[in-house]
Amino acid sequence: MKIRTKLSLLFTFLTATILLVFAATVYFSASQSRESQFYKSLRKEAITKANLFFTAKVSPSTLQAIYKNNRETISEVEVAIYDTSFQLLYHDAPELDFVKATKDMVRNIKKNKQISFYKDQWQVVGILFNYQDKDYAVVATAYDQYGYQKLGVLFNTIIAVFIGSILLIYLLGRFFSQKALSPVTDIVKNVKSITASNLDLRVNTTAGKDEIAELSATFNEMLDRLENSFDAQKQFVSNISHELRTPIAALITELELAIEKDRTGIEYKNVISNAIGDSHKLAKLTNSLLDFAKANYDSSEIGFKTVRVDEILLDARQEIHKQFSDYIIEIDYESDFENEEDISVSGNEYLLKVAFANLIENGCKFSPEKTSRISIGMQEGRVILKFVDKGIGIQAQDLPHIFTPFYRGVNQKYTDGNGIGLSLSSKIIAIHHGKLTVQSDRTIGTTFTVTLTHL
Repeated sequence: MKIRTKLSLLFTFLTATILLVFAATVYFSASQSRESQFYKSLRKEAITKANLFFTAKVSPSTLQAIYKNNRETISEVEVAIYDTSFQLLYHDAPELDFVKATKDMVRNIKKNKQISFYKDQWQVVGILFNYQDKDYAVVATAYDQYGYQKLGVLFNTIIAVFIGSILLIYLLGRFFSQKALSPVTDIVKNVKSITASNLDLRVNTTAGKDEIAELSATFNEMLDRLENSFDAQKQFVSNISHELRTPIAALITELELAIEKDRTGIEYKNVISNAIGDSHKLAKLTNSLLDFAKANYDSSEIGFKTVRVDEILLDARQEIHKQFSDYIIEIDYESDFENEEDISVSGNEYLLKVAFANLIENGCKFSPEKTSRISIGMQEGRVILKFVDKGIGIQAQDLPHIFTPFYRGVNQKYTDGNGIGLSLSSKIIAIHHGKLTVQSDRTIGTTFTVTLTHL
């Protein structure tokens, strides 16, 4: 998710939360106010009708007629009057009797002077009315149709305003975040156009002194360092490869001349053996450096095609056996591959063979039994290769550096090497958008795990 979208959603979420709290507070306050006002209206109606009944001596039939006539047009208040012994003295509509008062209710009114509660959605109040030194319980109930209608209108208005506000806020957030982050978008476009083949390009800088301008300047400084480092590395590989080829050719020539001189057989064998050994080391170093240089090319300049991982492993094993016939290399299939695509990847066959060969040689070289076991498996759309040996393991302090070019740890005393193989393998796997990890134990051995995404 892009930052612009994240900022818009975050701003919308925060604003929506504030609006929701505000709307809930307004609605709750309106609901409480409606309830309170209607209870007051019920108390006034109860007192008014009690005065009409007791003081004005209005007949019950007249009061009931008024109630029935009003009930046809408005939500009229239904009033009932009881004495303290629960004797019904008057009721607006005994045939309806929404409240259905009880003795306990009358006793509660006598005790507390006034009560209020809900009967379903009907609000009920009960008051203690005194007339001529006698107490009476007056119960009034009604459904606040007008109040609930106003609450419904308020609720619908709140929902409509809330949804409209959220949409408006989100659109405004998108607009302003896009405006604010437009310099970042320009930087991204510039960065995407910069590759290893055109490191001389730079990001456009703004005239201001804000964080975006600082980011552009910092990125350009990084590109300067990267370009210098890249050029230095290419120059180093080119120079050292050139320098190594010359002495190799000279050494071979010297050996050929040495053969023409008269020497004892033992001397010939010693000279030739040493020279050939040195020549092989130099040749191997040269090849490694050339492979390392190729692995550092822009990936767009490296040819990729569909290749089978198991076939490359077999080629790598054969290549190792040509050089080291005593090495034992086992390949096991941990998963059942139903079709060719399951074990195929898009990659460069030569580079992958170099990477696998380096891992195999590394395992055999540091294993007393000269054995490396490779397992091939599949998990969640990926090909998993594990190169396992039961060798001397890797020191804990060396593990963070084993993929660094020319780094050789404590184990260098056990065998010859130039510190390029593992770093080269790591670089090749990275070019193929894979992952190379290592686990090592001095008592068990070392396992290198290669993860590649299959087609």
